[in-house]
Amino acid sequence: MERAAKTYVNRNEEDEMEISGYSPCGWKLALVSLGTVCSGGFLLLFLYWLPELSVLWTCRAVPLWEARVVLLRTTDEFQTWSRVRVRSFLAPGSQPLGFPQLSESTRPLCQASHLEDWEGQEGLLSQPASGEQAEIRFFVHHCVRYLWSAESQSFRRLLALDLGLPFASLHTLHGTGLPRSTQDYRRLFYGANQIDVKVPSIPRLLLKEVLNPFYIFQAFSMLLWSLDDYYLYASAILFMSLVSIGCSLYTLRKQYVLLHDMVAAHNVIRVTVYRGPHEMEEIFSTELVPGDVLLVPPGGLTLPCDAVLLNGTAIVNESMLTGESVPVTKTALPRPAPGASGLLRDPLYSPEEHKRHTLFCGTCVIQTRYYSGEAVRALVIRTGFSTSKGQLVSAILFPKPTDFRLYRDACRFLLCLVGVAGIGMLYSVIRSVQQGEQAGRIILESLDILTITVPPALPAAMTAGVVYAQRRLRGRQIFSISPQRINICGQLNLMCFDKTGTLTEDGLDLWGFVQARNSSFLPAGRDLRALSRSGSPLVAAMATCHSLTTIGGRLSGEPLDLKMFEATGWVLEEPTQEETALHDQIQPTVVHPPDQTPLEIPEGASEEEELMELMKLYQIGILMQFPFSSSLQRMTVVTRTLGEKKLVAYMKGAPETVGSLCRKETVPDNFSAVLESYTRRGLRVIALACRQLENKYTWHKVQHVSRQVLGPFPPHRLSPSPSISDCRFPAETSSNAAWTSWASSCCRTS
Repeated sequence: MERAAKTYVNRNEEDEMEISGYSPCGWKLALVSLGTVCSGGFLLLFLYWLPELSVLWTCRAVPLWEARVVLLRTTDEFQTWSRVRVRSFLAPGSQPLGFPQLSESTRPLCQASHLEDWEGQEGLLSQPASGEQAEIRFFVHHCVRYLWSAESQSFRRLLALDLGLPFASLHTLHGTGLPRSTQDYRRLFYGANQIDVKVPSIPRLLLKEVLNPFYIFQAFSMLLWSLDDYYLYASAILFMSLVSIGCSLYTLRKQYVLLHDMVAAHNVIRVTVYRGPHEMEEIFSTELVPGDVLLVPPGGLTLPCDAVLLNGTAIVNESMLTGESVPVTKTALPRPAPGASGLLRDPLYSPEEHKRHTLFCGTCVIQTRYYSGEAVRALVIRTGFSTSKGQLVSAILFPKPTDFRLYRDACRFLLCLVGVAGIGMLYSVIRSVQQGEQAGRIILESLDILTITVPPALPAAMTAGVVYAQRRLRGRQIFSISPQRINICGQLNLMCFDKTGTLTEDGLDLWGFVQARNSSFLPAGRDLRALSRSGSPLVAAMATCHSLTTIGGRLSGEPLDLKMFEATGWVLEEPTQEETALHDQIQPTVVHPPDQTPLEIPEGASEEEELMELMKLYQIGILMQFPFSSSLQRMTVVTRTLGEKKLVAYMKGAPETVGSLCRKETVPDNFSAVLESYTRRGLRVIALACRQLENKYTWHKVQHVSRQVLGPFPPHRLSPSPSISDCRFPAETSSNAAWTSWASSCCRTS
């Protein structure tokens, strides 16, 4: 027999699997069919429980490139087997992210020039000549598609634009949209952009439930009792089993329907995509493929795919994925810019690493901001079950096996019962033979001992308990399509969560603040209103270093940011859509003290007089924002005060991080001790710092810098391109802009 060609898919990943190729064998199928008939169907049932044997006994091993059936085995401790059929389709190309070879007459006129440019980029064009159809072999496992790769001679997970592509490629190569022909071509590989939760039919669910080993054993017991004239007892067990199976099927199917309706709520909507730099088309969201450029309307929409924001900003509600009800601000993916050495730094895009630039499927865009009439565009990077929402649904449909001690102990207990029953059967056979009983009676009595040791009503009782538990959970809006795990949950004594609002309260109150001046801490203060009139950098940092936005006339954002801003008493004003559409430059968000009244400029005043009157106002504009990063433990904003030429950067974050990025001479010696004294009291401590930027940083330049380009530099020397985001302050920075600490600015839960 030819040895199976074994290899691995998803190598070195959490879902790594060993794969072997097989092809149906005629004589093996004939023998299995004969054995099924002779065993009354028990052989087929046995192969249903053990898919690895069903493949080995019906197929012959072949290389993967010839395989019509693949056998998958997970490499984790569970060693789960799966049998999957290999399918194929014809396509005018072999590269999923490539472009079809079309004759000149079939190319879209609106994209002819751009298509020619694309064909020369990075070998994306598929290899077959014009008109030739390539056979694409693939299989689908747990809603994930795997394509055959001729280069590696193995199956690979179908990837999209979510891994390994540089920022520049996303902006230039993929940033203008796809022609209709390319969209249709890619849909052959990626399928419809739809998370389709199929509701199993009642016969399918019934077959899956009845073929459980417990119910098979119960059916065998009832047959045995009927042969022994225990008709009433067998009928009672049959009635209990039918009722429990019916209740279980009804509950399970209802859970599937609820999940289907929940997922399909926003599966099909109408969206607008770009067919070039200027042409747009309205299509159904099911037609989207990776590479499409999506128009995000000002009024928002529910995302039908994962997409990266190419320009503009968006306010997104991600409660569906994260459970956090606070809207999140998404910013455009930065364009690569030269670094300090003059070389172009072009990082690789990753949805997990660059969440602040990614719009995830299922989340709701509340509103967008755009400038000079330019619409907000987003590049589709993942569709269907490859999206974050699709992966979540897939994890619900195909949960990982459990290895709880309850199951292991239950199996050991049943094995012990079977062992005891075996001893009893042997003793019964010996005694019956010695007494000269008939062979039929000996077999019947010996098997009857086996049915007595294992409780016949156990499956029905367990099913009834699970159904009752499901009804109680449904009353609390908790649904499950894996009922067997409910019994395991009954063994839990403690559950821990790390989300605010579960273990901790959601409210925050400002406790106070402590300023750092001349390398020492000042006494703790409680009233920020007095500082706001003196132009304190502390108040300016609290009023500007946040990600708050106005939604429906109300401030919205992180509770900590909101509480800090409210403590200052300042006012936040955002430009309207009409204002941003009329200006080429970005109109900043402006904050100012509350006691400023609108100026009354006399009629006929010159522009210089109007400007002088405006200079009397104390207003700060937020020009650029580097959102909070959990890995960096800080956020930064670049601001400009009305009437001043130089820009000022404010940073907020974890005290240890902010303190390590500041000039050592500006950090008090007892910094760690004071910080520990507040944290031991259960207070949440946030540190603030600021610096005045050099003249080379202008309004326009800060719009095109990234946190990576303006990277950190050693504190002992002055970098030619100092970091805005890291706030390591050079020697010539003034003392009042070196280190303004709110390290003792503390909030407590209400």
